[in-house]
Amino acid sequence: MQNLLRQADRGGIDFSDAKRYAFLAERRTRADIGPCALIRTFLLEEPTVKMETKSAIAFLTLALLAFCGLGLEIALAFGIEPVIYGVEMRDWSSFQNILHWVFTCVIWTIVIVALIIFSNRKLKFDPFKKERSSMTWQWMVSLLIVIIMLGISYWDWKGFKVLKEFKYHGMPRFVFQYLYYIVETGLVYLMIAFSQKAGELLFKVKRIPYGGIFTALTWGLVHILTKGDVLIGLLCLLSSILFGVIYLLMGKDARKAFPLILIAFVF
Repeated sequence: MQNLLRQADRGGIDFSDAKRYAFLAERRTRADIGPCALIRTFLLEEPTVKMETKSAIAFLTLALLAFCGLGLEIALAFGIEPVIYGVEMRDWSSFQNILHWVFTCVIWTIVIVALIIFSNRKLKFDPFKKERSSMTWQWMVSLLIVIIMLGISYWDWKGFKVLKEFKYHGMPRFVFQYLYYIVETGLVYLMIAFSQKAGELLFKVKRIPYGGIFTALTWGLVHILTKGDVLIGLLCLLSSILFGVIYLLMGKDARKAFPLILIAFVF
């Protein structure tokens, strides 16, 4: 028991879990293996398992709500705004496009703030809080991933995406569209953070990019349908998983992971 508690002091295990495991170990050594011992173990362990499962479901729900938040743009673009403007999306003026990006950013920002507040107050989880520091090799791998993704973007756009969009949109539309991209990345980041937490609670392994896998199966999968090109859609799936890898490599630190994901996604 003392060994487990000393391990907790060194940071190798959560202190509350250490006390529980130590208590179980001590009881098992003192009691005969039999029905009574098994019942005691079951009664001690099952509530924790149930609580972790409920927490995982709660985090997965937040990730799905973040994804649904992204989907609100569809209702805005194809339901509400055509009624307001009197024309379909393909016939919008530059000003109407800017209004769309502004409205979308406002809605998405509300969703982001609401999810963060709920997560902090009800689940005691801050999706932007750093979990650990990143080592040099983790920085190198993350930067390599970003470079590869920028290369894929260059190939897809047949040039630098940011320059081509600036040339196509002009300054006013370019600024508002990239503001839109930044807020969109914020929701994608929350999807990764919440689903990563859910996966870790369910499967007890922290090195798997559950957040990237979840994002690929939701946000990434939608891009297969919207891009109209299977290859480009598959690249979006791969990008989603790589976003989750970057999140883990950067120690779940938003100050590091968010800018890298933004650069890889936007540029």
